[in-house]
Amino acid sequence: MENGLTHRNWWYQQLFTNWKRFELVYVVLLILLQLVVYLIAPDSLIGMVSGIGGVLCLVYGMKGRKISFIFGFIQCVVMAYVAWISHAYGSFAMDLIYVISQPIGWYLWGRDEVTRAFTRQTRRWLFIGAFIAWLVILSQLGGQLPYFDAINFVVSLIAQVLYILKFRENWSLWIVVNIANVVYWGALTGQTLLGMTAVGTLGANLSQVALQGALLFNAVYATKVWASGAADHEGGAGQ
Repeated sequence: MENGLTHRNWWYQQLFTNWKRFELVYVVLLILLQLVVYLIAPDSLIGMVSGIGGVLCLVYGMKGRKISFIFGFIQCVVMAYVAWISHAYGSFAMDLIYVISQPIGWYLWGRDEVTRAFTRQTRRWLFIGAFIAWLVILSQLGGQLPYFDAINFVVSLIAQVLYILKFRENWSLWIVVNIANVVYWGALTGQTLLGMTAVGTLGANLSQVALQGALLFNAVYATKVWASGAADHEGGAGQ
């Protein structure tokens, strides 16, 4: 009985405890944004599921909570399908990597509760290395809008590794990725509206524009949260 109660309390603490009013408001707004997009273009229920899963994953990640990897697993599986039907091959490859990384992140976050940061010099070399890797992948990658697809593939991979290792710099890289993805999915949405492409659906593409915009906002806010130490020790869950 005690083990069952403890397990139930873990879920409650992860999901509902220690939230600021501002955070609650913007989480609700981000989820409502996904629902509004679905109402505007209700041709992709799976796109809406991906959007809501992505919002919850990154919001709980901003709080430094392990439960983010559960939502992340759901979102990555769904997003892999959306990326495949949209011919976004860089995104598809990354989503497969994300699926694998979720249980790894779950394990590592259970062992190390404190966020960490690179030195200024290491941080500089990290961003230079990411730029060089982007140029290399760009020369090899095809598909829709390869410049942005290459950013999504290379920078996302580096950001995800830093995220599961709890390095604060992951959020700076996610900002770059999210900006690129807003442009990427926005371009695909525009092409779909103008009848210039049959890749994907309007609802799926539009839901990703909303998702990436939401994740961009979350990444900017998470940069501040992690720098302050507020994401350490499960973000104060249960306090």
